[in-house]
Amino acid sequence: MVAPVTVSEKDLRTLLGIVSDERADLDEAGLPPSLLSDLTVQIRCDVLTFTGQDTRRLEFVWGQDLPVGAAEEGDEAEQVFWAAYKDCDHCAYPDRGDLRSVTKTSDFYSVRQWHNTRMYADVFRGLDHTLMLCLPGPGTDAKPGPGPDVRLCLQRGPGPDFSERDRALLQLLRPHLHRAYLDAERRRRGTAPLTPRHRELLDLLAAGYTNAQIARRLGISAGTVRIHLQNIYTRLGVSSRTAAVTQAFPVASRSD
Repeated sequence: MVAPVTVSEKDLRTLLGIVSDERADLDEAGLPPSLLSDLTVQIRCDVLTFTGQDTRRLEFVWGQDLPVGAAEEGDEAEQVFWAAYKDCDHCAYPDRGDLRSVTKTSDFYSVRQWHNTRMYADVFRGLDHTLMLCLPGPGTDAKPGPGPDVRLCLQRGPGPDFSERDRALLQLLRPHLHRAYLDAERRRRGTAPLTPRHRELLDLLAAGYTNAQIARRLGISAGTVRIHLQNIYTRLGVSSRTAAVTQAFPVASRSD
């Protein structure tokens, strides 16, 4: 029998303050860094990541991490993660379970079992515990299955697991975090113009170049191209390459 979880009025007031306070800071994607930092005060962790990914394409679109630089980056690190992804019951759970759930690694593995997984050995060595919350990506629904989603992961090294109180706090925060994320997306669309690099990339998109071809033309990685594309989609308020080109070059699109 699971013991009841007690969340005090003070807890609730503090949590609501985290998600309702006006935040001046805003990254190119994700949530205000100060909000994420305040969250780690209420739910202790060694590493926090907030990421957008497409699990159908097996790719990251953008990412934030605390401490900054804690998450290993680069195309090789992404390839290692995605190679182990489908065999990791916890990581892949949103693709076949309930996207609204807040889950812990210990829901799926004992510590010994976790240490024997490829995901732990190749990606998360030294991080024994993860508390994960999932949100639907912009313009998508909350149905399980591979595709775009957004994930908040709090991780700890050896020692105590996240408590049921930690899970309950994050579950209570879920709709408020979703609203804060969507508000941040709207702020970025309303205030952030396209950069010269974005315009250069859009010209290549309009010419029919693939991501790999764009990467070679601009001398950047395919992962960086994906990040630029997501930023362009966010700033234009669209969700596809065709819509981005149509929005950026409306006259040319009508003449076609």
